[in-house]
Amino acid sequence: MMSEHTIKAASRNAEGKGASRRLRHAAQLPAIVYGDSAAPQSIQIEHEAIWLASQHEWFYSSLLNLDIDGKVEQVLLRDMQRHPYKQLIMHLDFQRVDANQALRTKVQLHFLNQDSSPAGKTGGVVIMHELTEVEISCLPKDLPSALEVDLANLAVGGVVHLSDLTLPAGVELPALKLGKEHDVAVVVAKHGKEEAVDSAAPATAEVPATKASKKDAK
Repeated sequence: MMSEHTIKAASRNAEGKGASRRLRHAAQLPAIVYGDSAAPQSIQIEHEAIWLASQHEWFYSSLLNLDIDGKVEQVLLRDMQRHPYKQLIMHLDFQRVDANQALRTKVQLHFLNQDSSPAGKTGGVVIMHELTEVEISCLPKDLPSALEVDLANLAVGGVVHLSDLTLPAGVELPALKLGKEHDVAVVVAKHGKEEAVDSAAPATAEVPATKASKKDAK
């Protein structure tokens, strides 16, 4: 289960670009809350608090307790607009969550035991993380903070597919209901490509590629 995180906000009535610009000058961030059969609500949040929260993985996939003028409702972050070059968040979209209705959202993948796996201990092998997040479906109470991918038994030439992931109770992968062609690779372990040798140049010993892996996003 995920830890609880509370975001404090205040309702706002002023709309439009001018009002949003004034909010940002006052170190406030315009945002909107929608969904769950209720009318959309415009809110404002302290920018610094959101900026700090945005540095953590939980902000993007956890249920958030949004405290608007003392009234708390559970939401998911659905969209974040950032300034093109400044360290500023420009706007946020939150979606209300119904405790009795399944939701769909993306969660991060955490890769475990990669270096100690047979593939990880073999020189010249590249372990590729083809996906770093996946879309899941579950009730809000079952939402995990992330999915763990145990690579302890990953062999050279091995592939981990979506269907190989271990899911918590109540969690599904919608992609797997669309057919076998959607059971895509999550992790692939293969030998690195050998450097091409110029046929006109003197023959030299080939150097195997060093072990590497993609870094996780965010």
